[in-house]
Amino acid sequence: IGISSQAAAHKTLVPQLIDELNRQDAGNVVVVVGGVVPPKDYEELKSAGVSAVFGPGTNIVEAALEVIGLIQQRAQAA
Repeated sequence: IGISSQAAAHKTLVPQLIDELNRQDAGNVVVVVGGVVPPKDYEELKSAGVSAVFGPGTNIVEAALEVIGLIQQRAQAA
């Protein structure tokens, strides 16, 4: 799941989404966040279960390759 945060709701809504995925037995779903996310929030999001955070200026091709890699890793672990 890719989440774009523009309104600073990432610290509230993303952990709620991950909690719900876990409740639905879907904790293996890769969650990534992009958008206007302050770098100081990255670790908090990762601690909540986010696999990657992509801020402004992220190279789209590099981000896409990283997401593909995360999905492949998750699939191999399953």
